[in-house]
Amino acid sequence: MSYPVIKLSSKRPYQICKCCVMDTTDDDIVFDENGICMRCNEYKERIEPEWNHGRGHEKELKQLIAKIKKSGEGKEYDCILGLSGGLDSTYMLHLAVKEWGLRPFVFHIDAGWNLPVAEKNIRKVTRKLGVKLHIKKMDRDEMREMQLAWFRTGLEMLDAPQDHAFIALIDKYSQKLGVKYILNGYNVCTEVIADPASWEKGAGPTGDGTYIRDVVKKHCDIPVKKYTYTSGLKHKFVLPYIKGVKTIKPLNLVEFTRASMIKTLSDEYGYIPYGQKHFEDLITKFLEGWWQPTRFGHDIRRAQLSSLVVTGQMERDEALKILENPPLSEEESKKLFSQVAEKLQISEEELMEYHEMPECKEKFKSQEKLYNLGIKIYEKIGLEKRIRK
Repeated sequence: MSYPVIKLSSKRPYQICKCCVMDTTDDDIVFDENGICMRCNEYKERIEPEWNHGRGHEKELKQLIAKIKKSGEGKEYDCILGLSGGLDSTYMLHLAVKEWGLRPFVFHIDAGWNLPVAEKNIRKVTRKLGVKLHIKKMDRDEMREMQLAWFRTGLEMLDAPQDHAFIALIDKYSQKLGVKYILNGYNVCTEVIADPASWEKGAGPTGDGTYIRDVVKKHCDIPVKKYTYTSGLKHKFVLPYIKGVKTIKPLNLVEFTRASMIKTLSDEYGYIPYGQKHFEDLITKFLEGWWQPTRFGHDIRRAQLSSLVVTGQMERDEALKILENPPLSEEESKKLFSQVAEKLQISEEELMEYHEMPECKEKFKSQEKLYNLGIKIYEKIGLEKRIRK
C-alpha cells in the first residue's frame, strides 16, 4: 500500500504573508500593499492593544475570581472545566486550583481516541492537584459510526463528533450542577489565529446540533441514541443570557508564553508535551498531521505557528524552518494510518478510498449564517478575541 501526498492546486499565484506564515493555501486570504495578511493587521489593530500580552488585567482577574467563588458558595463546585489533556486546558486547571483557589468540576471525554501519554498527563496533574476527575465514556459503537459518517462526507474537518460532544456536555453539566461559570481554555497567546474558514467549506459550525444531526441522518448506518447534542442558540444565548451561565476565558487575563506553560507543567507535574497542538488525541493527530496535508494540502501548523509569530514568541524564520518538514514522519504516518483503520474496524484500503474520494459537494443543514452573525456581534462588543477569517 502506498501513502501518496496529494496537494490540491491553488487557484491563485502562491503568496505568503511577510509577517506571519499564512499563505494562499487559504483561498480567502487578503494581503495589503506591503504583503501583510489581513490576520496580522487585525491582530495589531483589534486584539493586541486590549489584550496587551496578558498584562494589566490584575484587577479584572481578581474581581472575576471573587465572582466565581461567590457564585459557588454552598455548592460542591464553583465552575466547570473541560480537560482534554492538552496544554491549554491543563495549564488553566493548574492556575484555577493552585493559583486562584477555585473548585472546578473537572470532566474529560473519552471518545476512544486518547493516546496513552495524554491519559498519563491527565492522571498526574489531577492527582497532584487533588481534584476529582469525572470521565464521560462515549458509546464506542456510536462514536465509531459517527466518525465514519464524517469520513464518508468527503469534508475536510472531521473532528466534529467528539468536538460537538464536548460542547454539549459542558452545557448539560452546567445546568445539572447549577454552576454559573464555565472556564474555557482559549487564549490569544497560542491560538489567536483560527484555522481558515476556507478549509472548513461545506461543514457547519462544530457547536451546531442542526449540522451534526444532518450528517448523522445522511451517513450513519446505525441509529445514534446515546449521544448528547446541543445547539448554538442554547450555548450562545439561552445559557448565558437566560440561565446566567457565563463562559469565560481567564487565560487572556494572565501573562505567559507557550514555553512558560510547558516549563511550569513539566516542573510541577512531570507533564510530557505532545510536540504539536492537538496531538494528545489519536484521531486528531492523524487528521491534522497526515490527512489534511496530504488530501487537501492544508497544514494546520501555519495557523498555530502564526499565532506564536504575531504574539512575539517565535521568529518567522524559525516557523518557516519548521514548515520545511512534514508534521509526521512517513513511518509514524503509516503507523497512525493502520491504527485508525483498526479503530474504525475497516480495512486500510477502505480508509484510503476515503482519502482519495472527490471533495465534498453535498450540502448539509446548519445554522452557519446565525453563527457568523453572532461572531460579528461578539467582535463588535469585544467578546471575540480570536481572528476568524
